[in-house]
Amino acid sequence: MAHAKYYSPRLRRELISPLYHAAKTQGIPMTALASRLVAEGLSSIGHSRESNVVAEEPPARDPAPVD
Repeated sequence: MAHAKYYSPRLRRELISPLYHAAKTQGIPMTALASRLVAEGLSSIGHSRESNVVAEEPPARDPAPVD
């Protein structure tokens, strides 16, 4: 079964160093910190994690019912 391809935007270059140092200070991977910060940011503007899913390919449709 093929896996869906998800859009993965790049962070702005000037954010990488502060993110690296903040993650290092907290003893966690940069990806974990970035994920937490994005989740908190989305929550603060009223979006839940499950509200929208963006994929490069649309999800497969259910087949039409057979009469």
